[in-house]
Amino acid sequence: MIKNLIILSLSVSLLFSCSNPFSKKDDLTKKNNVVVRGKVKEGGCKKFDLYCKRTGKILKSSDLKDAPNATDEEIAISIYYEGIEALDVGDAFYASKKFKEVESLMPQDTWASKASLMASYAEYTRNAYSNAIFDLERHIKYYPADVNLPYAHYLMAMCYYEQILDEKKDLKPLLNAKAKFEFIKQMYPDTDYATDARFKLDLIVDQLAAKEMSIARYYMTTKKWIPALNRLKVVVEQYDKTVFVEEALHRLVEVYYKLGLVEEAKQAAAILGYNYGSGDWYKKSYKVFHKQYKSGKKQNKKKMGLIRRKIKSLFE
Repeated sequence: MIKNLIILSLSVSLLFSCSNPFSKKDDLTKKNNVVVRGKVKEGGCKKFDLYCKRTGKILKSSDLKDAPNATDEEIAISIYYEGIEALDVGDAFYASKKFKEVESLMPQDTWASKASLMASYAEYTRNAYSNAIFDLERHIKYYPADVNLPYAHYLMAMCYYEQILDEKKDLKPLLNAKAKFEFIKQMYPDTDYATDARFKLDLIVDQLAAKEMSIARYYMTTKKWIPALNRLKVVVEQYDKTVFVEEALHRLVEVYYKLGLVEEAKQAAAILGYNYGSGDWYKKSYKVFHKQYKSGKKQNKKKMGLIRRKIKSLFE
């Protein structure tokens, strides 16, 4: 939700930051002919012709031949709003083409940086993440003074983040997203992007921990104790604030015990007991050393079951 709001707000701000330098929207009525890109539109702009309303100039002369030739800037702006209109109706591919056309037409103008960023956003909206990342890297390189640079970095991070599937898949997008979100948090700490980056980083760290646990479980099922031990140590040492640390400590107890390292197993169990003494994983670790141990909770359930059955029999 936060991501969608941030992306939407930036896109809207980019749209309306480009005020019309040629005419006022209210002046474009059906009573006047207007000129758009050097062509005359008799009767004015249509109701939903957004880029016409933004860029059209009223033709004061009654002679249509008096229409002035469109300047490069007029053409570029009209193409820009044509892209906006395409994006609004869901044609992100066409919108991206139009934004890139604007950039090539006005390479040294402020419209070029706006169009470049909007082209990247259009690629993002149609899930063309590789294209969006390529365009964003280019935008950051060629427009280093752009005021919307924080948004460019954030959008790139989101492109990586959207490609994350689960802990069993490729980790490259996960690591790239982590690096980019950390960059945003460091470089733009007081922005909304940094706030969302902190939230996303917590989720990414959980995913990385889940990946290590998944590999450790696999090594344990195949009885490869040393590789499993190394993976579990990574979880305990690097991801100690995630939900997986409790299980990782218990698995360390099991692996150490299997290797005959009883003292190390007891140390891991002591850490587990100190921090999660009332948890199920600690009870499982306790059973590693006391094979005959049965959970008091389970015993209570059985006793309660007998009592309930006895009471029920009295009414039969």
